Amino acid sequence: MLEPLLPVHVNTHRFGGGRPRVPDRACADAIFFVLRTGCQWRALNQTELCAHSTAHDRFQAWVEAGVFLTLWKAGVERFDEVHGIDWDWLAMDGAITKAPLGGEKNRAQSHRPGQVRRQTQPGV
Repeated sequence: MLEPLLPVHVNTHRFGGGRPRVPDRACADAIFFVLRTGCQWRALNQTELCAHSTAHDRFQAWVEAGVFLTLWKAGVERFDEVHGIDWDWLAMDGAITKAPLGGEKNRAQSHRPGQVRRQTQPGV
């Protein structure tokens, strides 16, 4: 389902050769691994999926080409065909709250420690 959505690759090597291109399937597996697990791109080097730089470059190219948006739309359409989506009843959920320790960016800073301590007076 993904392969028809991918942009056509044109070899840009000046002599038409160069290192063989990593298959799109291997890059897609690496990209979905990062998106699913939340690991850093550099962590891909510890797997046998794909080099992190190759996967990240391909990810950026595919985002720019709209591959993931088109894939998402195709998935929603397929789900609608199989199970049906009640488009009349949709809801969106979210929460917007302040950060617990947040505050104004340019607020005045305190010049005293956060906890006031009793200072003992030197003996006379």
